[in-house]
Amino acid sequence: MTIVALIPAFNEEVYIHDVIKRTKHYVDEIVVVDDCSTDATAFIAKGLGARVVKHERNMGKAEALRSGFNAAMAYDPRIIVTLYANGYHNPDDIPKLLEPIFWLEADVVCGNALFNNQDVLSLIDDDKRPEGSLICDVAVNADMIDQYMGFNAFSSNTFSCLKFRENGVAVELSLLKDAKKEGHDIKMLPASCFCNLNYEQFMDRRIGVVIPAYNEQKLIKLTVDGIPGYVDRIYVINDCSTDSTKEVLEAIDDPRLYIIDHEVNQGVGAAILHGYQRALKENMDIIAVMGGDNQMNPLQLPNLLMPIIEGKADYTKGNRLLHEEYRVGMSKWRSFGNGLLTLITKISSGYWHIMDPQNGYTAISKKALSNMDLHNLYTYYGYCNDMLVKLNTFGFRTVDVSMPARYGQEKSSIKYSNYMGKVSIMLFRKFLWRLKTKYMVLSFHPLVLFYIFGMILVPLGALLGGYILLALLVGWHVSPNLPLLDAVFLITGIQFTLFAMLFDMQECNRVMGSSCNIN
Repeated sequence: MTIVALIPAFNEEVYIHDVIKRTKHYVDEIVVVDDCSTDATAFIAKGLGARVVKHERNMGKAEALRSGFNAAMAYDPRIIVTLYANGYHNPDDIPKLLEPIFWLEADVVCGNALFNNQDVLSLIDDDKRPEGSLICDVAVNADMIDQYMGFNAFSSNTFSCLKFRENGVAVELSLLKDAKKEGHDIKMLPASCFCNLNYEQFMDRRIGVVIPAYNEQKLIKLTVDGIPGYVDRIYVINDCSTDSTKEVLEAIDDPRLYIIDHEVNQGVGAAILHGYQRALKENMDIIAVMGGDNQMNPLQLPNLLMPIIEGKADYTKGNRLLHEEYRVGMSKWRSFGNGLLTLITKISSGYWHIMDPQNGYTAISKKALSNMDLHNLYTYYGYCNDMLVKLNTFGFRTVDVSMPARYGQEKSSIKYSNYMGKVSIMLFRKFLWRLKTKYMVLSFHPLVLFYIFGMILVPLGALLGGYILLALLVGWHVSPNLPLLDAVFLITGIQFTLFAMLFDMQECNRVMGSSCNIN
């Protein structure tokens, strides 16, 4: 008996990964209908092994369900489960929906997390609202129906009667009406939500978004327009753009928008610094950073804000490297460079749990931001790596939030040969500064001595080994004691370095507790 899960999706990269991974536990096959998404939805679904049916143009929920049912028929299913990738349907409730069909108690099982079961049954029967019903008008509540309903299990007995039409009624209800009209038994069950975001928590806090912009005339309006309504202030820093970015910004009619113009190009780090400073002056509780190139999905913003609101973190950042499916659109060269800088940043910052430190999609609490030395923030593209070093030095908790890479119309202006060199040198200097400040000035820890001995002995051993090798090649006499001395230098130096890293990890874990990554 084959059970197929059908997931219609349009720009659902935020939750599609976790929805598919959970759904896999309870079904045999998964069909995802990508209704002409412009984000990474289809790539993530394919990477997780789902069969993807892609629409070349957006055709709506009814046609997406029709296409999905047609594709599912190839598996000769006994049951088709429909659920959405918007975070409102919890895949862990699938067994609860399947059980009544297994025991022949129903042909269709509908799970919903919002409406009273009797309300839904009344709508299916005669479209009349019972007095006191939550559903006062199907059209008025179309958004709520779209979000919370559609989590259904259909037995094979019902497949032929489903018409996939809306006709002024939400397709989620029309399918149930089709089954009811043919005399099939429908059972209503309560279901839980996969994501339980309480947007009132955002309203209780002043949230600002900083957007650095340099020559973003094509994408800056799209970026600003996508900022959610719970954000109180939008700070766009026009870093002396040479195109029409300034004119586009001035034409945007949004009372939340505050524009800072740089007369001279100062770099992305300086732009973010000035946005941070303005946000602190206006008493923002949480300040997020988003690029002006529309690479950063505003639907991911709640995932960055919630760890700070819940007191689990002081600083959150995106992580595109945790899952292979999330790296779609990232070139191999960019992925390699990102991985190399991740390793260097782990050592430099002391945050051994972090990945993808170049990800600029971040959020920080007012407490953390106001206690940092912002005036010395690195102004080149390595500002985010510099932030991590400073945050660790002063004992703030940093959390990774996994999200897919998002590349579209924009082209990176980074010259990677210069970038890697500059940032690596900066990180070494910041590493030494962190050791001095955190483990010598603010407190004392012997790991400083371990690092010092390691940084002396390992290079010394490498140089001595090079000399020995050169001497053997040119025929010089080499004392038999030199290789032994070289081995002592190298082994001891490596041990000192590894012990220093171990102590550094332990200190990081002590500060972080168990809050390191959010999938």
